[in-house]
Amino acid sequence: MVGLISTCSISLFVAFPLLAAIGIKNGEIRKLHERINYTARHDATTGALNGTAFAASVEHYIDRRKRISTDTGGIMIAAVVDPLDAISRRYGPQWADTVMQSLAAIIQSSVRSGDLVARLATNELGIFLPGAAPESALDIANRIRERVAAAAFAADENPLSIDLKLGGAIFDGPAEFNRIRQMAGELAMEAGGEDEPIAIGRLPAA
Repeated sequence: MVGLISTCSISLFVAFPLLAAIGIKNGEIRKLHERINYTARHDATTGALNGTAFAASVEHYIDRRKRISTDTGGIMIAAVVDPLDAISRRYGPQWADTVMQSLAAIIQSSVRSGDLVARLATNELGIFLPGAAPESALDIANRIRERVAAAAFAADENPLSIDLKLGGAIFDGPAEFNRIRQMAGELAMEAGGEDEPIAIGRLPAA
């Protein structure tokens, strides 16, 4: 009996550090997988979703709502930074990245919980507002516009004038992501000055 107890004690003494080490290693592997997944889904500069993850999330929302036969509507807003290339050429790409970081942060602070923000192109951010009413989308877009106008942007201590163009697309049922993005982007590029209303168009039913 004494020998059995001694054997069990020795086994536990040897096994416990090994099990602890395995647990720590598994935790490190899990964190590594989480970091890899995060990196694969997010833009490295702004921390917003990247275009691939954004498109997949919007399409998943549309498909899931369609399967349960409920309203599949939503609104996408495109935010295009018109002078970004000029900023990059004059001051360097790091300043263009800084502008996009600041704009992404402003937009993230302006949307609702559950809304998605992504970097869709070098000078374009996308915002998805699932189930939003047009009035809510306009409120969010105007809030973004006002906060950008109130923010101070500078490169090498030189003030920058940021022209953020906003346009949106409403869809009421199943729709292809590229059609939604195209309409929102086109309306953003056609946008006038800050005093003009933000255009939000309705996508024809598929």
